[in-house]
Amino acid sequence: MDYDRSTLRPRMMHIGFGAFARAHVMVFHDELLRRQNSDWGVVAVRLHSGAEDLTNLDRTGGLYTVGEMSGGDVSLREVGAVVETIHPLRDGMEALLDRVADPELSLITLTITEKGYCIANGHLDVDHADISRDLRAPASPGTAIGVIAEGLRRRRAAGHGPLTILSCDNLPSNGNLCRTAIAEYAERLDRSVAAWILSDCRFPSSMVDRITPAMTDDAQQTLTEALGRPDPNGILCEPFRQWVIEDRFAGERPDWDLAGAEFVADVAPYEEMKLRLLNGTHSFLAYLGALAGFQTIADCMKEPVLVQAARNLMLSEQAPTLDLPEGVDAIKYADTLIERFSNTALHHKTTQIASDGSQKLPQRLLAPIRQHLKAGRDWPLSAFAVAGWLLYCRGTSEQGGTLPVNDPLSGTIAQIAQGADGADFVREMLSLEAIFGDDLPRTPAFSDAVQSAYDQLRSDGVLTALS
Repeated sequence: MDYDRSTLRPRMMHIGFGAFARAHVMVFHDELLRRQNSDWGVVAVRLHSGAEDLTNLDRTGGLYTVGEMSGGDVSLREVGAVVETIHPLRDGMEALLDRVADPELSLITLTITEKGYCIANGHLDVDHADISRDLRAPASPGTAIGVIAEGLRRRRAAGHGPLTILSCDNLPSNGNLCRTAIAEYAERLDRSVAAWILSDCRFPSSMVDRITPAMTDDAQQTLTEALGRPDPNGILCEPFRQWVIEDRFAGERPDWDLAGAEFVADVAPYEEMKLRLLNGTHSFLAYLGALAGFQTIADCMKEPVLVQAARNLMLSEQAPTLDLPEGVDAIKYADTLIERFSNTALHHKTTQIASDGSQKLPQRLLAPIRQHLKAGRDWPLSAFAVAGWLLYCRGTSEQGGTLPVNDPLSGTIAQIAQGADGADFVREMLSLEAIFGDDLPRTPAFSDAVQSAYDQLRSDGVLTALS
């Protein structure tokens, strides 16, 4: 370890301390600590599952391993940024809320996925079962939104000053969405607290990028062999990492730029580029690759038809909808993504990426489709992506294998799939306003293109249809 961990204080809290947080946010922070004499220690928090993982982390004194994999090579890093762990089911909710209100804390970072913000149509979903429960019992919240809002209320009451809350999830304008969710939650309970949150706290947006597959038994074995011992909190990921952060903080901030992060005035162009070129293409490969029987993204990249289709989607359909950041070459960026997708060391399962499609589709694929419709441009590969998701939702690959439909709307999707097929199935799925809005289903150029692509996938199969 290249820094004195005994000097670290609980200056930063990360809520949602899962695989991505360990491989991305904590690695940037660990690199900062290696480069600067800093006291910015991290409090690692999980809210629901993961209590045992945090206990395992406590047993190692907060140390864990990140293995960066490329081909057959594994580069190991011991991360020592964590100084404390909290899980409300293990430690009690008061311990967590007291830490949020602690004057030493300056920053909360989040990786809670799209679902964790409980947003519907750009606003807090007050009818969400978990939010409704929290609003009835705000002193014992169960959601990240409720925890942060109650912690901020206690901070203000104690006169300890505002916090910066930094979202690190794959959402456009993630800072604004986070701000909206927390402020609108607080508004329901105490308008003066909500006003303080809006005026004094800061919610910068950020763009994060690092491919981090879920840890499997094989991945654990690979890490054990490279490390020479098991590490239950260890994680494997790709070498590439990127973090672009809006430079808008309530007070002092960590100097993550020393570790390669970029502080910018506007994150939006970077967010859109990543969401559409990387995440949109990832989803395209996940749905269609899983249907065709490919287990991982790297497996997909061994099929020339999928490689060419992915590259064409990026350059011919996604890139024209973007205002690329200054200095970014779309062709070079696309080729870099193809190279990253082809990393055989990363067993990134297509079915893992295919999860939560109802929440990923709107920003990754439907937003650019709307731009194409407005401009009168063709979008055949995007149509195959949407149709691929619809067919994936029926739960069966071309070989007859089972495809897991892990989605917040899985119950509704299963009901539609059981009761309808063919054109009726497509029509009923496209009528899900939470995904497609009320405009796309009423646009023949959209519904006809998706129906045609769906029919072609069913009749010809993925690879023939794409070629």
